Amino acid sequence: MKGLYKITLLVGIAVAAVSCQNKKKPNYQYFPNMYESVGYETYSESAAFKGGKEGQLPAQGSIPRGFEPYEYPNTTEGYEAAKASLQSPLDSIQRNSDKGAQLYGIYCAICHGEKGDGKGNLVKREKFLGVPSYADRVITEGSVFHVETYGLNAMGSHANQLSQEERWMVAAYVMKLKSEL
Repeated sequence: MKGLYKITLLVGIAVAAVSCQNKKKPNYQYFPNMYESVGYETYSESAAFKGGKEGQLPAQGSIPRGFEPYEYPNTTEGYEAAKASLQSPLDSIQRNSDKGAQLYGIYCAICHGEKGDGKGNLVKREKFLGVPSYADRVITEGSVFHVETYGLNAMGSHANQLSQEERWMVAAYVMKLKSEL
């Protein structure tokens, strides 16, 4: 009989312990926002940002990772300064002539021609007129890089399509073409 009382007491304690638990909602929440997070609409305003802005802006004066500032302005004086003093930071190993030729063929040859003579397909079809030959111009590696970065006359900037290293490779290839004309 004592054994029956002990078993009944154990079953009663177990039932009492189990009945206090609610499996749908935890009893104690140490971090309630982790269990029941607040849902936000994708493009709605939020009080999480100061002043009701839609997102946070980068700190003033910060630059993106990997970005290297270009000190020469987009002016005639900047072009002349780049032409006179700007030198390629690439060493002989980084100057990949094959990649420079490939990039030149993709971005430049359509107007400037495969040989740099100013007779690309768009010039032959009279879409652009007056594309000069490299042989007729006084250019340096720095001036070519400057023009690739900012553009000049009808030529637009290639800074969004080519990284700085790729623009230097193309500039070196342009100087190679100039020496062959």
